[in-house]
Amino acid sequence: MDIGGKIRAIRKRKQITIAQMCEGTGLSKGFISNVENNNTSPSINTLNTIAEFLNIPLPYLLLEKKQHMRVVRKDKRKKISYKDVKIEHVTSKGPLRMLIVEAPPGVAIGEEDMHAHEGEESHLVLKGKVLAEQGEESIIAEEGDSFSWNASVPHKVKNIGDTNSVILITIYSDAKFEDTF
Repeated sequence: MDIGGKIRAIRKRKQITIAQMCEGTGLSKGFISNVENNNTSPSINTLNTIAEFLNIPLPYLLLEKKQHMRVVRKDKRKKISYKDVKIEHVTSKGPLRMLIVEAPPGVAIGEEDMHAHEGEESHLVLKGKVLAEQGEESIIAEEGDSFSWNASVPHKVKNIGDTNSVILITIYSDAKFEDTF
């Protein structure tokens, strides 16, 4: 964990000198230098003092690199087609995935029959009209409507409109998914 390098990068990005940091935190120049070079491990209290001076949340300093924000540019998204359905992987980080799914009229998103898998799903209809079924329940959702469910209960979403439907789907699951969806 490179806490010192992170502190140095933030300090430099904010154009703060070590002298200004010493004055604002009450810490010595040598101590700050040792912290920034990872030659010493400051206490949580000291890290909190530094974080407050830099105007950043303390937990940010404790994040590992893989926990930092991840950006996926629009032109770098993974795009696949499954049957007639277009699937664009907007982002995924750990067990959380977000997809934009476009389906032509009359086509089911995913499987034609009800299916189930581990996790939770939330859907936001961006365009079109869909039939969402889970167990014995069904609803018709149109642009701006949203619905969520436990995905371990058999479910299905089908475009029942006259134009392509576009849905933003967020899936939270520890299970590994096949690349087809």
